Amino acid sequence: MTSATTTAVTRAGGDTIARILAAAEALFAEHGFDAASMSAIAVRAGVSKANVFHHFSSKHALYQAVLRHAIREVTRQLKHMASHSGAVSADMAQFAQSHLAGILEHDQFARLMLREVLSDMPQEQLKIAQQVFGENFSELVAILRRGQERGELRADIDPAMVAMLLVGADIFFFQVNKIFRHFPEVNFADDPARYSRMAVDVLLRGILAPGAAAPATRAGESGASSPAQQEKE
Repeated sequence: MTSATTTAVTRAGGDTIARILAAAEALFAEHGFDAASMSAIAVRAGVSKANVFHHFSSKHALYQAVLRHAIREVTRQLKHMASHSGAVSADMAQFAQSHLAGILEHDQFARLMLREVLSDMPQEQLKIAQQVFGENFSELVAILRRGQERGELRADIDPAMVAMLLVGADIFFFQVNKIFRHFPEVNFADDPARYSRMAVDVLLRGILAPGAAAPATRAGESGASSPAQQEKE
């Protein structure tokens, strides 16, 4: 087989996988995991059922691939953030925008995931979601902890809490922006990139005016040290 033929075969295989992933995402979103059959996915993708199983050993394996495909840009962004030495504050803004853009791009599938998480999600699917999303969450926490170690971010705050706020702000926007866009006070509902920049700015700088007295409480209120503090201790 010549190199040109090999390249053509590789491209054809990649195109087939892309069609299968797109079909699976659409059918999972429309009908849920259980009701979306591999046969229906094959028909939607325009391939044989055997071809689907050639690329994905099971429906759970396909579900995992769909999840990874849906968050591929966020994963790429996190890997870039972990591999360079830029300011973590700037990285946080880029992450927030990329994360929200990914949710909005795959909105139907995102709604399915939220519905299933809020309901009694089957254990096998829950484990897959925890693994796929957990990998990115751990990467984000590690990046924030690096910012603490370099003195860019406060060392007395749990980086997992910051990661939860970043992710949660995007999910909240996705869930309610259709309602909030009708509120006269909200002028950013149709500009998700601006919303992300504003959210990160509030997270980084807070809402207290310069010189304003902060409440005499410590982060966590329980008195427990943050992971960064525990390492120093």
